[in-house]
Amino acid sequence: MILIEKNLKFTFDSASNSEASKYDEWAFYRSRFVKVVNGTKAVDFIYIDKSSNNTWLIEVKDYRHPDTEKIKPSVLANTVAAKVKDTLAGLVAAERNASAEEKDFAKNALKSSRIRVVLHVEQSKNRLFTIDVADLQTKLKQQIKAIDAHPCVVGQKILKANMNWTVKG
Repeated sequence: MILIEKNLKFTFDSASNSEASKYDEWAFYRSRFVKVVNGTKAVDFIYIDKSSNNTWLIEVKDYRHPDTEKIKPSVLANTVAAKVKDTLAGLVAAERNASAEEKDFAKNALKSSRIRVVLHVEQSKNRLFTIDVADLQTKLKQQIKAIDAHPCVVGQKILKANMNWTVKG
């Protein structure tokens, strides 16, 4: 399974019927759920890794791309935490009210034994600021520890061994 965000190509392992989706493009999210509350946000990808029984909520920030929203590192953890919270609420609603395909995906995502959160960050050497990955990971952990006590902040060259996907771009 290949999903693309900006200039990054994510290739997800589809073994054991694992599946990935670009959640922020779902018809249910775009046409119905986003209207529930002003400012509802969404993560970029959801990956259901059936081999590990994990559902991964993945937010991508590619600061090398000129159109990337200029979120300062000091508020990035808060932004990601809000997207995770809204995505989980959206999955619960989609499980009951979306189209058959999106409903099935939401149901499968929610029945995983564990929800994992990943912030995938690519940094440009020409930025006015750089992101301290360790500091960002600590701030993110403080925000979402009830959902994932060990969120990950990664880049294409620093993926974790238990992440069954690759990134190029």
